Amino acid sequence: MSFLTVPYKLPVSLSVGSCVIIKGTPIDSSVNEPQLQVDFYTEMNEESEIAFHLRVHLGRRVVMNSREFGIWMLEENLHYVPFEDGKPFDLRIYVCRNEYEVKVNGEYIYAFVHRIPPSHVKMIQVCRDVSLDSVLVSNGWR
Repeated sequence: MSFLTVPYKLPVSLSVGSCVIIKGTPIDSSVNEPQLQVDFYTEMNEESEIAFHLRVHLGRRVVMNSREFGIWMLEENLHYVPFEDGKPFDLRIYVCRNEYEVKVNGEYIYAFVHRIPPSHVKMIQVCRDVSLDSVLVSNGWR
């Protein structure tokens, strides 16, 4: 099986009804604090605004946020982390009318209210300590 190179970037066009599906495995337990990060950028570069930022600190917490005009907004922290080092995951981020719904391995976990319209998202990036099997966008999940 071949893996995707990390950081992995994917040009996208999101709308209500889209679903971002990320499959992989957290790796590198030798890292002091292994992480998984997903960012929804409004342009095809990392300096652009971030409509949705999800950073998983394995074994500790999950952070969700957005970056507008170069400034990080109010961070949302959650202490339920359904990812385990070395165990495969199926992460699905559903684009709903008012929020992103996050499911891990079929279980609803988090919601993040849109601060920037999903239609502004042009690129998804997945990075940090993860081995990626696939990243894709599906439309019409509802």
